[in-house]
Amino acid sequence: MKRIVLAILLMAQGLLTQAQYVQNPILAGFYPDPSICRAGEDYYIVNSSFAYFPGLPLFHSKDLVNWKQIGYALDRPEQLNLDNARISGGLYAPAISFHNGTFYIVCTEVGSLGNFVITAKDPKGPWSLPVKLPQVNGIDPALFFEGDKAWIVYNSIPPDNISLHNGHRTIRQYAFDPVKLQVIGEERILINGGTDMAKKPVWIEGPHILKKDDWYFLICAEGGTGYNHSEVVFRSKSPEGPFVTYEKNPILTQRHLDPTRKDPITTTGHADLVEGPDGKWWGVFLGCRPYDGDHYNTGRETFIAPVSWETGWPVFDLGGETVKYQYPIAGIKDKKSEAFNGNYHFKDGFDNPVLNMRYRFLRTPRSTWYSLTDYPGHLILNTRPETCEDKANPSFIGFHQPHLKGEAITSVFFSTKSENEKAGLLLFQNDKVNYFLALTNKGGMDMVELWKGKELIASAHNSRQKNKPTFLRIEAKGDYYTFSYGPSKKKWTILKDKVDARELSTKTAGGFVGCLYALYTTSNGVPSTNKARFHHFEINNKDDIYK
Repeated sequence: MKRIVLAILLMAQGLLTQAQYVQNPILAGFYPDPSICRAGEDYYIVNSSFAYFPGLPLFHSKDLVNWKQIGYALDRPEQLNLDNARISGGLYAPAISFHNGTFYIVCTEVGSLGNFVITAKDPKGPWSLPVKLPQVNGIDPALFFEGDKAWIVYNSIPPDNISLHNGHRTIRQYAFDPVKLQVIGEERILINGGTDMAKKPVWIEGPHILKKDDWYFLICAEGGTGYNHSEVVFRSKSPEGPFVTYEKNPILTQRHLDPTRKDPITTTGHADLVEGPDGKWWGVFLGCRPYDGDHYNTGRETFIAPVSWETGWPVFDLGGETVKYQYPIAGIKDKKSEAFNGNYHFKDGFDNPVLNMRYRFLRTPRSTWYSLTDYPGHLILNTRPETCEDKANPSFIGFHQPHLKGEAITSVFFSTKSENEKAGLLLFQNDKVNYFLALTNKGGMDMVELWKGKELIASAHNSRQKNKPTFLRIEAKGDYYTFSYGPSKKKWTILKDKVDARELSTKTAGGFVGCLYALYTTSNGVPSTNKARFHHFEINNKDDIYK
């Protein structure tokens, strides 16, 4: 009701036309560390992907409202080696730029590759093989172009690698050759520590340079990518500095607000700014939707909010102190595409011979272990020895958990006489914390089991009908999950209710990722020729925030 009243008031003031608005988060679920660029009338976002393959998901929009995934920047095994990567390893904080007809992404792979740059003429790909940038010592690189010159900025070690306090970091810079794809000249320090060294600022990172009205603005995250996260800004008359801090920093944070407020959005920071199609400015940033304090299973998500220019400085215009779930916006151009936000539903009947690009693999696949053509209308997964607890690439096809309250459902044909072989629906946070709703066989009897990692916590006889699939469901209900099975979507049996969701939250489990629902099968270290046949997969939203 409050939103309806607000919309009526805004329309009366001429601020909202035909109820046009942008819905937060614009990318729901685990899509952190957004970077945005504009190329003519087109906008592109890229996100971190850590140990998931393909790497660096790419999204396109013409209006900042409707976003469509167009692919991944690193979608070929020869581009990205995630073998043995820890879940929160892999790819950190990419930054996308467009200059003279070429798209650039710089990023950090925290394993063997380090910092690198890739290019493409079309953001849909193909993107080049990574070019290493060995002189760039740090993380979170970003490029800034002006004329035929370019610079790369990044988070790095403190001066002489001597920390004056925990979390002491610097923002550093090299000149950059956009043709040879290499740094030039000497490294310089732009920011030492953060906005005010007297206050012992921590984790200055995620830098971006932009230019407006003859000023060069350096925006950075500060405070660490947790509850104290923020965005700060500095400016200079030169892209090489010296940069001075804005006296009213931070320009974005939610850390000072009541954590018990209704439907909070927290952890805001790691922002990037862009001019919208109507000349107004917007900022994309990561944020979280927690429950029970600071617990969140959907991970760090991508949000958007207006930006105003106050006395020559960019400031997030939140419409009050809190980040809102929607903001009025003019000039919606795109047709509504497959949704990544709001009250959306997703269903895949596996009728397409190509896997939907929203799915993710765990680490780099080195063989073809799935098929959409062997049995049309079904997804076939080979039952292999690899497990999700190993640092391997298991038979795992994941989908980001997008809703605090919602459900994932699949139907699967799986027959086995082995206790080692299992197939079903996985709720995955990391290799230590996950729940597997699995079909298997024990003593010649078909069973449905719930595993918490390697611990069996519930089981029941599965009296399935011959040649009929078993339906499996995981319901997210805020601070707990419910696991069910049945012969159809109209008849469910609860296997385990009120499973504490906090164990899978980032706060409890650690790391930088959110949960994924995954279609998964394994023979637990034993060779197998079996296969699991999935008939469908769907995501349904039950979040009341969007009603």
